[in-house]
Amino acid sequence: MLLMALLIAVTSPFGAAHAQSNAAEGQKIAFDRAKGNCLSCHQIKGGDFPGTIGPALKDIKSKYPDRNDLIAILTDETRRNPLTAMPPFGRNHILTEQEIDAIVDFLQTL
Repeated sequence: MLLMALLIAVTSPFGAAHAQSNAAEGQKIAFDRAKGNCLSCHQIKGGDFPGTIGPALKDIKSKYPDRNDLIAILTDETRRNPLTAMPPFGRNHILTEQEIDAIVDFLQTL
C-alpha cells in the first residue's frame, strides 16, 4: 500500500511540479556564492563567470543515471577520490541533505 502511494506521488503532476520546484531551488543554491558556489569551479548553462577547475556540468543524467552517485559526490567526493579538489559539502555541513538533493535535481536537468 505504501509503495503504491509513493508510486502515485512520484508519477502524479504534483510530483513533477515538486521536482521542477526542487530543481529551481537547486539551481539557486548551486549558483549562490555563499552556498554551493558550483560556478567557481564548473561551467554550467545559465551561469555567469564559470571556473575551469572542474568539468563542465552537462549531460549529467546520462553520465550519472543513478542519482545516488551524484549525492555521494556532493556529500564527500574524497571517499571515491582522495585527491579531488571537490569540497565535501555534506561531510563539512556546507550544505544540508535537502540542499544536496535539490542540487542533484537541478544537475539532472542539465
